[in-house]
Amino acid sequence: MEDNRTFKVMDFAGKYKFLTISGCILSAVSSIMALLPFIYIWKAIKSVFAAYPNISEADSLVFYGWMAVLFSILSIVVYFAALMCTHLAAFRIARNMRSKAIHHLVKLPLGYFTKNGSGKLRRIIDESSGQTESFLAHQLPDLTGAYTTPVATVILLFVFDWRLGLVSLLPIFIGFLFISRMAGEKMRERMKEYQNALEDMNNEAVEYVRGIPVVKTFQQSVFSFKNFHDAILRYKKWVVSYTLSLRIPMTSFTVCINSIFAFLIPAGILLIGTAVNYEVFLLDFIFYVLFTPICTVMLTRILFSSEQSMLAQDAVKRIGGILSERPLEEAFKVVKPKDSSVSFENVTFTYSGSGSPAVEDITIEIPEGKTVALVGPSGGGKTTMASLIPRFWDVDKGIVKIGGADVRNIKTEELMKKVSFVFQHTHLFKQSLRDNIRAAKPEASEEEIMKAAKAAQCEEIFEKLPHGIDTAVGTKGTYLSGGEAQRIALARAILKDSDIIVLDEATAFADPENEYKIQLALEKLIKGKTVIMVAHRLSTIKNVDCIVVLEKGKMVEKGTHEELLKKEGLYAKMWKDYEASADWKIGRGVS
Repeated sequence: MEDNRTFKVMDFAGKYKFLTISGCILSAVSSIMALLPFIYIWKAIKSVFAAYPNISEADSLVFYGWMAVLFSILSIVVYFAALMCTHLAAFRIARNMRSKAIHHLVKLPLGYFTKNGSGKLRRIIDESSGQTESFLAHQLPDLTGAYTTPVATVILLFVFDWRLGLVSLLPIFIGFLFISRMAGEKMRERMKEYQNALEDMNNEAVEYVRGIPVVKTFQQSVFSFKNFHDAILRYKKWVVSYTLSLRIPMTSFTVCINSIFAFLIPAGILLIGTAVNYEVFLLDFIFYVLFTPICTVMLTRILFSSEQSMLAQDAVKRIGGILSERPLEEAFKVVKPKDSSVSFENVTFTYSGSGSPAVEDITIEIPEGKTVALVGPSGGGKTTMASLIPRFWDVDKGIVKIGGADVRNIKTEELMKKVSFVFQHTHLFKQSLRDNIRAAKPEASEEEIMKAAKAAQCEEIFEKLPHGIDTAVGTKGTYLSGGEAQRIALARAILKDSDIIVLDEATAFADPENEYKIQLALEKLIKGKTVIMVAHRLSTIKNVDCIVVLEKGKMVEKGTHEELLKKEGLYAKMWKDYEASADWKIGRGVS
């Protein structure tokens, strides 16, 4: 859930806001100073014309030359000072953006990370703050100067000869008509689409790379590459379409702003015939010849800086999207669970943006020390229901209780200690296997770590690795298969020793050998615990205390394996299909 706050760049500036403002002011001053050398050069030319042919008698020629040099140097020095201010501010603002986003992520419910891949979040935090830093450090002072220059430029264009001034502005005006087709809200929306396409491609790339060990284990390289490949094709399609749509307006704009001479020279030839004083008109014309190239540079800077400004605004908006996500609310009145029982009382939950509830009006009691399996067709709400126990999300209606206490009234730290969640998709840190296991209990002794590893059937994994339990995962080509990674994750859960275990199909990515060892590890993990098991393989749940059958978010059946078979309902049908599938596999193996 979001709180719909609107964030701006300066919201992250803190005490460095004055540096950004100072940098913009200095850049504006520098831009005006940069115009003065052209005036002094024109004055020098005027002095030469007045003294011709005795150029040595030209008044103040040296003075004008030195003034042109002085203001050129001052403009550079002031601009350098502006960049120093904006760079110092930009680095700290980018740091603040990263820091705030990361600190806020820690407070968000775990369900947020199932909706937003690590690749997407990494890109938002790293690249969005990087884009903002680049804009503040370079483009913002340029943009300020670029918007200050036109005011002074227009004044100067009309000071000497208003007719030549209008002629000089005509191609600029035509260029703006072309560029208006690219600018505004439409361009801002295009920038957003561009960033979305990049995020999508980046997320798929990260997920693909992280899944390479599992991909190779099951020889699914072509299939697994499909999502990443599709993301690349979507990005390519968008970029090509976007580029083609801008081809004509961008080309026309570039031609216009570079064609001032094409307007100015014919106008000068026509107007000189009407001039009262040819010499004065020629001097004015020379000024426009010298000065108008600034207009081209100015407009190019405005266009480029404006584009970067839109990217920076979108980047801040994306960081703001993370910061707008509401963290789990801690209860004012903290309650401690009296035991490890779990209950759902008329629970309904709907995912944000979904038209129908993921689970609806669910009521079940799971006594302490009992094992309950959640089964049903795909999309029935099994994983969602299990995720509500450790507060991946909070329910919309009803109550989820642990030991008689509403999970929303249990302190987050206490709830995390009380519940272990073994995910279907296991994530191991790029650290040693020892550190991966110890993550569940940082103060654990060496004896406790090895005992948990042994219980999770990990000893064989250590034996084949170059540095045993101290081998770092994901470095120097050291990877684990899906089943092996799951056993390390189970060792982590065993070490944590929580009273309540939530298993989201722990054997989903395991081959037969790993599945057997995972089952042995699970027996150690769940002994004496309250267990909620999301199951797809019905063979693993025959002996559980209770089976809850879910379909389209609703509980349709509940009972033991034998009781449900007698009812001849959905579970009986699923079991019949499972047995038929098992017989078919055995038959194929015999043949």
